Amino acid sequence: MNASPAAARPRTAELVVAAWQPDGPLLDVPAALVALDAAAAEAAGRDARLLVCPELTLTGYDIAPRAAALAEPAGGPMAQAVADIARRRALAIAWSWPERDGEQVHIAVELVDRDGTVLARHRKAHLYGPDEAAAYVPGDGAPAVGEIDGYRVGLLVCYDVEFPEQVRLVALAGADLLACPTALMTPYDAVSTLVVPTRAFENQMAIAYANRTGSEHRLTYPGLSCVVGPDGVDLARADDRPGLVVGTLTSAALDEARRANTHLVDRRPEIYAGLTR
Repeated sequence: MNASPAAARPRTAELVVAAWQPDGPLLDVPAALVALDAAAAEAAGRDARLLVCPELTLTGYDIAPRAAALAEPAGGPMAQAVADIARRRALAIAWSWPERDGEQVHIAVELVDRDGTVLARHRKAHLYGPDEAAAYVPGDGAPAVGEIDGYRVGLLVCYDVEFPEQVRLVALAGADLLACPTALMTPYDAVSTLVVPTRAFENQMAIAYANRTGSEHRLTYPGLSCVVGPDGVDLARADDRPGLVVGTLTSAALDEARRANTHLVDRRPEIYAGLTR
């Protein structure tokens, strides 16, 4: 699902973006909804217009053996509950869930506007490890982009951001900001500290990367959620404690990054055919 290719209105001067970094709960959707509502209230109180949540927001990430039982279709009860929070808090939300489509289950992310309208959806295209491969079906990788306050917001999930080709597709679809729910586990801290800023810089696109903290079963999460500007510089970064980080993306910063850094316009697609062989 994707929005129209052109923004419907000019960008506002700034877009305040929050990344939510929770510690659990695992396999307790009602408790997770309470926690999400509290995070949304805090984000709105800090003037955020968009809240980005971690991968598999309401179920917890380490659920592969139970993913099929927990999966819901687009527009299901979890989606309705998140849309209700978005409406009550007047806050756009990018959240993730195990999406059922017939017999298939995907890891999906959805961008919900402040009135509860779904603006874009993406199914995780790059599955990580044997547990994900056994439980889920990968998405097709088509760029999914919606609009918040004139800013084009693209969607990816976790491992997707580690593939420069996938991120570049989102940038070429016109995104100003990439919302990326994740469940980054230790010892891969470098994805947050090195890869995400690089992806922002090379695409002149801000990135909001929302991770978990604490642990689930055998997995430990380092936190390190961040909002990175289109110049690759942190606008906000978390440590390993639960909570929110809030960063402000400005229209002026986007324009300056694109003036100073011309990777997108200097591309030579005619020489990249070897990437698909």
